[in-house]
Amino acid sequence: MSTALTDLLREWMPHQRWFGGKGREWAEVTEEGFFLSRTEPVLSVHRVRVAYTDGAAETYLVPLSWRAHPEEELSSAFIGAVPGADRENYAYDAMRDRDATVPWLTHLAAASTVGPLHFHPAGVAAIPEGVPGDIVSTEQSNTSLVYGQDAIFKLFRRLEPGLNPDVEIHDALRRTENKHIAPLLGHIELQEPGAEPATAAMLQTFVPNASDGWRLATASVRDLYAEGDLHADEVGGDFAADSERLGAATASVHADLAQVLPSEPADREWFAASAQAMTARLEQALAVVPQLEEHLAGLRAVYARVADSPETVLRQRVHGDLHLGQVLRTATGWVVLDFEGEPARPLAERRQLDSPLRDVAGMLRSFDYAARHMLVEQPGDPQRAYRAQEWAERNRGAFCTGYSAASGMDPCGGSPLLRAFEADKAVYECVYEARNRPHWLMIPLQSLSRLTAEA
Repeated sequence: MSTALTDLLREWMPHQRWFGGKGREWAEVTEEGFFLSRTEPVLSVHRVRVAYTDGAAETYLVPLSWRAHPEEELSSAFIGAVPGADRENYAYDAMRDRDATVPWLTHLAAASTVGPLHFHPAGVAAIPEGVPGDIVSTEQSNTSLVYGQDAIFKLFRRLEPGLNPDVEIHDALRRTENKHIAPLLGHIELQEPGAEPATAAMLQTFVPNASDGWRLATASVRDLYAEGDLHADEVGGDFAADSERLGAATASVHADLAQVLPSEPADREWFAASAQAMTARLEQALAVVPQLEEHLAGLRAVYARVADSPETVLRQRVHGDLHLGQVLRTATGWVVLDFEGEPARPLAERRQLDSPLRDVAGMLRSFDYAARHMLVEQPGDPQRAYRAQEWAERNRGAFCTGYSAASGMDPCGGSPLLRAFEADKAVYECVYEARNRPHWLMIPLQSLSRLTAEA
């Protein structure tokens, strides 16, 4: 059933960065809403269910702020006007309306229940009340607000029944007082009719005066490119010491995760199932990236070695989507963020036990990306290509050294599983680049040449 609001949402949602159904044909859209605050501006929260013509469906969380008159300073957040009984009501994206961001923390501090929303403060620190939140513009699949220098609030846009791993893992790590995470301050659940509650949002300590790993690493690469006669270890912006500390931080988080959440030794069935799943993803990727055909035999060989691998692996909870953009360097060390896993994967899948090598592989791939992203501008420059390879090898090695020193286990010592995880990630990257940045496709394809040659 179409209404004025669902018509507006149908037009507005496909243009939002967090919407995962871009390019898919909609069959139907329905919404259910309730009021979180009736003060000016009025704040409502909507569950928007989008059904696609291919039979799939997704549910999104969409907070709206309502004003009696158009607000020029909110023009970029304007969604549309909805006729009321006696006047027009003007709807805005509430996450971009600072006045509408205050009630979230007010209700969380009070442990409120409002409609289907249940607010759960962690009780470990004071929650800032009465201050507005500023949107984090770099968000992709979710939307985050920073409240002063104290807290960051993440709204999970796509709703799925069950506890989000980001909340679950941060809550568990709270018992270890691990210095490489930002403590959880609370979370919000939304009760879906006849289903397990879905995680709607979380609040954690904000890390001020920090720099994200991707920016620091790529600045180091630019410094290297600018010094034509120096090696990676001779440039002032050498990143290897930071990479080594990052490896140690990653090992620390893995050790604590194994301590506070379930873990078990991997059996032969798990190795075989992992190899089969990687092969299946490769076959699906071929339809999107025909260039993978060149690497097909090599990739199948890499995956086949996993099924026969004699290595000992502890399956446990892991980050699931670790890369340089998910870590922050502070004055005292590295902080790991966003334990949500890959948002495109089903939540139940993201909560499964896996090998810590999955995270190691993700970070190693990220070092490759940082080193080679500027080659896109000059793909035929052999000098730059050499220097990119030198930087990547130096920082990949430093990360593994740090991880090994902290854990007593060398994650990069010729593990067939690690190589397969790297290759699987590179195949995923090929699909992403082919769909979103075709001119970047050369980066993962070149990495596959190396990974399959080394097999």
